[in-house]
Amino acid sequence: MYLGIDIGTSELKALLLDEQGEIVASQHATLTVQRPHPHWAEQDPHAWWQATCQVVAALRQQAPQAWSSVRAIGLSGQMHGAVLLDKSGNVLRPCILWNDTRSAPECDDLRVRHPEMMAISGNMIMPGFTAPKLLWVARHEPEIFQKVDKVLLPKDYLRWRLSGEFVSDPSDAAGTLWLDVAKRDWSETLLAATDLRREQMPRLVEGSAVSGVLRASLATEWGLSADVVIAGGGGDNATSAVGVGAINPGDALISLGTSGVIFVVNDALQADPTSGVHAFCHALPARWHQMSVMLSAASCLRWICNLLGVTESQLMAEMARLSDEEKRRAPIFLPYLSGERTPHNDPHATGSFFNLRHETCRALLGYAVIEGVTFGLADGMAVLGTARDTITCCSLTGGGARSPLWAQLIADVLQVRVVTHPASSSGALGAARLGWLAKGGEEQKVCRKPPVLHAFEPDDARHPWLAQRLALFRLLYQQQQQARELLPD
Repeated sequence: MYLGIDIGTSELKALLLDEQGEIVASQHATLTVQRPHPHWAEQDPHAWWQATCQVVAALRQQAPQAWSSVRAIGLSGQMHGAVLLDKSGNVLRPCILWNDTRSAPECDDLRVRHPEMMAISGNMIMPGFTAPKLLWVARHEPEIFQKVDKVLLPKDYLRWRLSGEFVSDPSDAAGTLWLDVAKRDWSETLLAATDLRREQMPRLVEGSAVSGVLRASLATEWGLSADVVIAGGGGDNATSAVGVGAINPGDALISLGTSGVIFVVNDALQADPTSGVHAFCHALPARWHQMSVMLSAASCLRWICNLLGVTESQLMAEMARLSDEEKRRAPIFLPYLSGERTPHNDPHATGSFFNLRHETCRALLGYAVIEGVTFGLADGMAVLGTARDTITCCSLTGGGARSPLWAQLIADVLQVRVVTHPASSSGALGAARLGWLAKGGEEQKVCRKPPVLHAFEPDDARHPWLAQRLALFRLLYQQQQQARELLPD
């Protein structure tokens, strides 16, 4: 049995996987984000550990026999977060998350002073990445920066609590801007750009390799054997790709979680930092991937549901009753509630509705939101370059994958076949698979594609009016950029 743990932004998920590749049990625990100031997003790392202990207790109760036979643990986690520890292992401040954009001025400074950063890392310098966050801490919290002994990513903090080892993997480390992505190793040059050293970083192992073993005291407390290994694991999107079997060149997935992602597998690094497309290592050796990322996806739907006082399932049911004619006249929504990454790299972008009227009902607002997120994905797809031409089918994962309406909309807008799978917890599933590989599993057997639950083909009849609305969506963003110049500082 293999345990996969995935630290998301809104919840921590865990599951047990058997040697037939079947999910035996799964549990989750809710997480919250703190936003003490505009552009800030933080979480307390201790909350991740509390959530881990909560799901472990639930899994033990749900499937006691399966739990006792766990032989390996795999880890998946939200990327880019900065967990800062002192020499005694104390957390120095809340983790600055991936969707925190406070470090925009530091990004501007790094672009000017260290242009080599994009060439070595293969990525555009953006506030979501880890390196600018540390420059912000150095400037605004120098007393904390001076105490930093280790910088960990979220899943790697959890690994340290599990094993006592400071380890990361190339897929997650690629999102820091400190990794030489082609060499899959830390770059002394990039670390020095933010006044850090290699010894402050965790050592690196591949996602399918052994990174350590479960602490003996914890194994006893949890009722597990003393030889449970912990795999290197990966960043959440890379492990989600492993979970849906996207491990070969041309394989692709779309993730509709808190953020929105289009992920394409490559057999070599294909970097174009100026496009805003991320070029990262995959969670498996000798593979890379390109990724377009929008900061707010399913979180936009949660936002509008909270405002309207309606559940997501209720609003989706109301949306499903809308005719295409009604949808054609719906408002246009810009989904930039946390700024935006691909392709705009615009931390100051904001969400907005256009074309609201007295007769606009909440179903049309909901439709406008999921359509706006889908148009954001289309912007990301447009800058994927030659990789775009290799995509014939996308696996859809994340919370948004539960909606057939949204899946069909994505197929219609992106003009690509979209499929969903029975297991929605693909990050935790991919993590468990990496644990299995670390214990000696064969990649071809472990990483097979799961069965297709539903398939959605593009509807050519909808494409013309959706393309017209997409053009309006893009125009509205351009106009917002101009309008923001008139706003007071």
